[in-house]
Amino acid sequence: MATIYLSLSGKSDSNSQKEIRIRFKHGKIDQQVKSNIFIPAEHWDHETQQIIIPNYRLMNYEKKELKQYLSNQREKLNTLLSVINTSFNEMDKSNVGTDWLKDCIDKYYIRGKYAPVEEEQKQSFFDTFDDFLKKRKLSEVREKNFMVLKRALQRYEMFISISEKRAYKLELDSITTETIEGFEDFLCNEYTLYDEYKEIYNKFPAIVNTQRKTPKPQQRGINTINALFNKLRAFFNWCLDNEKTTNRPFKNYESKPDLYGTPIYITIEERNKIYSTDFSKRPNLAVQRDIFIFQCLIGCRISDLYQFTKKSIINGAIEYIPRKTKDGHPITVRVPLNSIAKEIIKKYSDYEGETLLPYISEQNYNDAIKDIFKLSEVTRIVTVLNSTTRKEEKKPINEIASSHLARRCFVGNLYKQVKDPNLVGALSGHKEVSKAFARYREIDEEIKTELVKMLE
Repeated sequence: MATIYLSLSGKSDSNSQKEIRIRFKHGKIDQQVKSNIFIPAEHWDHETQQIIIPNYRLMNYEKKELKQYLSNQREKLNTLLSVINTSFNEMDKSNVGTDWLKDCIDKYYIRGKYAPVEEEQKQSFFDTFDDFLKKRKLSEVREKNFMVLKRALQRYEMFISISEKRAYKLELDSITTETIEGFEDFLCNEYTLYDEYKEIYNKFPAIVNTQRKTPKPQQRGINTINALFNKLRAFFNWCLDNEKTTNRPFKNYESKPDLYGTPIYITIEERNKIYSTDFSKRPNLAVQRDIFIFQCLIGCRISDLYQFTKKSIINGAIEYIPRKTKDGHPITVRVPLNSIAKEIIKKYSDYEGETLLPYISEQNYNDAIKDIFKLSEVTRIVTVLNSTTRKEEKKPINEIASSHLARRCFVGNLYKQVKDPNLVGALSGHKEVSKAFARYREIDEEIKTELVKMLE
């Protein structure tokens, strides 16, 4: 009777994982081979010779990632053992070659002498990345965000080749924790590299869209880098799930935590002041003012605002599915129109464009908002957190005003009234467990003033 013994190799790979070895015995046949399947040693049961998949009661992102990886490795191992047994059962037992088990493994992985004559070359890193984008079927916005990551990786690859004067290529199987850390350092400092390595940034510009093409990258903060690395993790998880690699370069990588300041938003009084300001001498600015006020009353992101058409109004309310949720768990958000919102809609009822309101480019819209604040004399000084330096700064609110401040105006003023994230989230599209609401739990200035008066 044939017996298969499984054990772990004594050596660890670059990710501190050990390879499962296979020993096959039947009569005089006694052959051993490497399986090309790697796992952390602590997840191997020597007695049962099986991969241990932990049953976590509560799972964070890293635990989910590990559990999925171990499940994939167990499935791959079971399939490989089935291939070995089938091969042995179908072969002539009196003529078993000394390399039979090795050849069996090679056949499973489609390589060696069993490979097709015209075997397709292994996909490059960026070919695999493109395959990932194609098969994930991401929304237009998320695909653009992943393309930002791709260009940054291409710049990093080219930078290493030029600066170290050697041919350097990113490869799925050879990226290590050190590579990730090197890429992080590059992202932190590449805004200083433009003058010396212009050829890199002309080939792979930092920003590409319909309005502008900016070769030079801006200085990045930790939050921005973490967002890019979350996308890179998602790519590697997909590669693991689809057996493109067994490499897990993020296993020993420790990222710095995101840091956010208290949300800055305008009061209802300031919003009304902006709406009542006379912009008759600046009619184009008056239109964008109306759009900004409408966004303050709807609370949507600009990506959703620009998708609204007249059909978005259903029974006196704006109804839409936030683009940010479409790839995960899509939800329908319905926001009833108040009297001011209805007034703005009526004002542009004769607008013949395809969109609900006469939008301009996002960049021009954000520039217009800053002018609108200044001309409306909404210029109070606020304390903001510089996401790059992580230090506080004092700035006039008109200088930091943007379309997202309209969303914060909606959320902040509602939350100030009801203090219920579920109610506000139903109107803003935030998830019930969104961390964003924790930043709105600051005690407002009126309450602070009343508390201090108690000491008089």
